[in-house]
Amino acid sequence: MEATLPSPDIFVSKTRIAYTWTRILNTPFWAIYTLLPFIMCKDLQATPWQIACIISLKPIASLFSLYWSSRITQRRDRLVSNIIGAGILSHLPFLFVPWISHPWFFILASATYMLFYRGVNPAWMEVLKINVPEESRKTLFAYGSAVYHVGGALLAIVSGWLLDDYFQAWRWLFPLTALFSLGAIIFQATLPIKTLSSPEKTEMSPFSLKEQLTKPWKEAWNLMKQRGDFAHFQIGFMLGGGGLMLWQPALPQFFFDTLQLNYKELTIAMNLCKSVGYTLALPLWTRLMTRLDIFAFSGSVTVIAALFPLGLMAAQWNLFWLYGAYLLYGFMQAGSELSWNLSGPIFSKQEESSTYSGINVMTIGMRGCIAPPLGSALCNLTNATVVLLIGGGFCLLATWQMLSQREKSPYKPPDLVGVAKN
Repeated sequence: MEATLPSPDIFVSKTRIAYTWTRILNTPFWAIYTLLPFIMCKDLQATPWQIACIISLKPIASLFSLYWSSRITQRRDRLVSNIIGAGILSHLPFLFVPWISHPWFFILASATYMLFYRGVNPAWMEVLKINVPEESRKTLFAYGSAVYHVGGALLAIVSGWLLDDYFQAWRWLFPLTALFSLGAIIFQATLPIKTLSSPEKTEMSPFSLKEQLTKPWKEAWNLMKQRGDFAHFQIGFMLGGGGLMLWQPALPQFFFDTLQLNYKELTIAMNLCKSVGYTLALPLWTRLMTRLDIFAFSGSVTVIAALFPLGLMAAQWNLFWLYGAYLLYGFMQAGSELSWNLSGPIFSKQEESSTYSGINVMTIGMRGCIAPPLGSALCNLTNATVVLLIGGGFCLLATWQMLSQREKSPYKPPDLVGVAKN
């Protein structure tokens, strides 16, 4: 008897369920995790150097996540185990938070989480590309992201109230939300992966540590040389992302010393307002992505990012501007995440997308080695306001880079290319 193959609808349905529930169940943990530098500053009396380290190591960990994502190259059979393993290893350190108070433990835990959080992204993008038709892919990603941020908005006021009114409430919130997030394994374990009509042939070669360490970098370098359009896209994203990272070391100082915020005000701005802005903007960005090439789309994102520091500085006169700035930041982040996450499948066309997405992850680590330490040094030499303005300047440079490359080498999303041909 011939084996019965699952219907295409089963692949789409189970992928949608697994991806969406992964985002939903991780939302409470993410809402607390984003406050970790501020928790360290306020409750653990972390030094400025330690704050700079936790901010820097989060993106730097992305460099090492390249090795995690490289395990799935040309190996569809490893996609599900890659996703499940990353979920377990990323949350494991936070189960020990109730018993450990040293700031360096939280720095290490934060870097570990970000390593696997970034490292699993190419696997998820490859699963979406394999299982979900192109016309539904952007919508599914947008829906999953919207659920993530709506949940963050609903949790914002509750988490701020708990952190303000209960002494070190984060000690039990971290392990509880980490366990909640691990519940997504139930859905991830049932993910089906479409098989190729002609199975992948993998040659077994002797293990070489040097080869394992250099292979991801060689693949990334070769791809960047072959695809000039993708390389120019990365330069633009490096400038814009560098601007966002540059002002991160200045934010705790600006919020607590200049604006003198409490946890309620901080979570309303960073979680509630940002999530509202993200959710309202996502349908607009999703439609815009089918009408603009990737360079024009990304340039629109970075020019909005450049306005964020102006809102923060205006908050010194009225806190309303802080909330407005984070509404704008959420609006910008919705477009940024679409561009960053889907650029791999867009540029790769019919090729495997994991290497493209892996380069996105790698460049986060590269700018993380430079921008946060530079921002911290500039804070010591000048003040937080100057650092915020310089970061905004980098975002404007990113806009110029994206738009100039659009004129030289326009790149249309695949769905627009199909429309043009018809």
